[in-house]
Amino acid sequence: MEFSLTTLGTASARPTIDKYPSAHLLRVGGRLFLIDCGEAAQMQLVRSRVSIIKIDNIFLSHLHGDHVFGLFGLIYTMDMIGRLAPLHIYAPDGLEEVINIIFEKFGTIKYELALHTIKATEPTNILNFKQLDIFAFPLQHRVETYGFLFKGYWRNNPRSFAYCSDTAPFKELQDWLQGVSTIYHEATYALDNKLLAKKTNHSTSTDAAKLAKAVGAKQLLLGHFSSRYKSLSPLLEEAKKIFPSTIIAKDCTTYDIL
Repeated sequence: MEFSLTTLGTASARPTIDKYPSAHLLRVGGRLFLIDCGEAAQMQLVRSRVSIIKIDNIFLSHLHGDHVFGLFGLIYTMDMIGRLAPLHIYAPDGLEEVINIIFEKFGTIKYELALHTIKATEPTNILNFKQLDIFAFPLQHRVETYGFLFKGYWRNNPRSFAYCSDTAPFKELQDWLQGVSTIYHEATYALDNKLLAKKTNHSTSTDAAKLAKAVGAKQLLLGHFSSRYKSLSPLLEEAKKIFPSTIIAKDCTTYDIL
């Protein structure tokens, strides 16, 4: 069964010429899940030849602009092309208030927008499908933030994927993600900016690699890069010293979940 991640945006708050803000498409069998929806997410979906009408579930890690500003255009585009099925959005508290303001100013839509507020202090099951369970777990950032864990149960090849952005490193995360096969983890900074990472509740590539090694992962995808880095080689080199199976995620690129 297909289990893959297409990274649509790997920048942090400030986009660059070749990196857009956070947005990712997870394919599990015939289902499409959008994780975060930064600015230009729908344009990146088009570039990746994804039918946006097939996306039924969106997961937002937190309500910082670089993770949600693409959502509102996507909602209206779905309406314009004739969506009738409900669209489910899972997000921290506060999104409904923003959506209501958007609808008041720009008009409502014809399909149902089903908003689900996430509230969890530990990994919590938020959605189930046949052979797939989806969990939300709290991260450590400046606002209420959640990561997501997708567990696929296939007899011959069980696989799992964890999404961790944005967060400072913390001990409980190792316990929660034990045995996960592929991790997408923020690497906003290299080790030379570890003090800035700590101040802003972000992670370095070294932090991400230490987590992947501690949980016994098979693969680590790094993303959410600060625009200060013209080359990402230092981040990759630092991570690979600790966890050799590290990849620098690139926009509009698809990676198999191992």
